[in-house]
This record gives sequence, C-alpha cells and structure tokens, in this order.
Amino acid sequence: MPKAPASKRALKAPPPPSRRSPCPVACALDLFGDRWTLLVIRDLMLGRSRFKDFVSSPEGIPTNILSDRLERLLEGGIVCQIPATDGGKRMAYELTEKGEALRPILKSMRDWGLSWEAGTKVLLQPV
Repeated sequence: MPKAPASKRALKAPPPPSRRSPCPVACALDLFGDRWTLLVIRDLMLGRSRFKDFVSSPEGIPTNILSDRLERLLEGGIVCQIPATDGGKRMAYELTEKGEALRPILKSMRDWGLSWEAGTKVLLQPV
C-alpha cells in the first residue's frame, strides 16, 4: 500500500501502548472492529449526530454500548463533539478528517452487501 505523504505521517501521534500488534489491519479492528462501531460511523455519515439519533437506528444499539463506542471513537480521533445545532445543552458528534477517511470503506462494504447478501437494500443515502 502507498504510504501517506511525509507531512501527514509526521502529524500522527505515537501508537497507543495497548495495541496487540503493529499490523495496520489489527490496529484498525482494535478501533472499530466490533459489531456496533461501524454502524455508528455509518449513522454519522448519514447525517445523524445526536445520541438519540444513534439509539433510534434500526439495529437498536443498547445505550451503554453506544456510550462506550462514542467514547472510543472520541479517543481514537474518529469523531469530535460539537455544540448541538438546536442550541440544547447536550453535545452532538461529527466525523473528523480521520473519520471521513472511512467513507470509501463503508461504501465498499455497502456495495459488497448489496451484491452478495440477499435481501439487503440501501436504507438512506449517502455513504
């Protein structure tokens, strides 16, 4: 795989000490390789931004798991918190540049599912 330009590589933080190996696939899976995290990222790409929005997704993520996954995504630099657009006290979430870089991966997963898994359909656009 091609390496990122030197300017981008220099901005990377040192690896977390909890990594099980330096393999990039293993490191990515450590961050978002469970059954819920990519669905939260998908929802962010579909324009959802509030905790209540994620809870109302058709998969029915439990609130304790959602809280954990959002915290993991914050710590991993995939999402950031922003003030809610409605002016409420609660914060909203949005993808960072690092999170947006996952868009082609989710699009490929969506396209694979549509091609290979019977009964699948696009629920909302875009990914």
